[in-house]
Amino acid sequence: MPSLFEIRFHGRGGQGAVTGAKILGDATRMENKHFQAFAHYGAERRGAPVMAFTRIADEAIRIHSYIYEPETIVILDETLLEIPSVQEGMNEDTFVVINTTQSPKDIKIKGKISTVDATKIALEVGILVAGIAVVNTIMLGAVARATNIVAIESVKDAIRKGLAGLPEKVIETNVESAQRAYDELQMGY
Repeated sequence: MPSLFEIRFHGRGGQGAVTGAKILGDATRMENKHFQAFAHYGAERRGAPVMAFTRIADEAIRIHSYIYEPETIVILDETLLEIPSVQEGMNEDTFVVINTTQSPKDIKIKGKISTVDATKIALEVGILVAGIAVVNTIMLGAVARATNIVAIESVKDAIRKGLAGLPEKVIETNVESAQRAYDELQMGY
């Protein structure tokens, strides 16, 4: 891992990008790393584009800015690929983890592309809020496999901690779905 590893999440309000960024950071903390997790909102409503950020390092993090050239970009909704800012800072070495039905070879952007159909998983197991698939925890399993920045077991423990207070069945459904995304991820590199 580089001394500083930066991840930018792109989602829509209600998909859990902000919570996902925080849970991922907590998973790395469980592995004795330091992290920052924060969000940037546009129009604060369900369905509007949202960005969230996670920084991970072996030492205390002293940077306090948005992430402009991330090592990883996580896209919770493939329609966001049409927004130019989603691809800003992306290069051939950027890990790009996308929630889509497409295979990595079908995605025509730069980067180390990996794909998983997190929406399908959410719909099959019932991870929904107001009828909308919530894919954040599912995508964390995919991020763990695509980047190797954190172990899947740490992700699952962080999901349990981050969702504490919800019914046990809901928590374990999220944990199992993260493992499923880890297992089903298609990597194009």
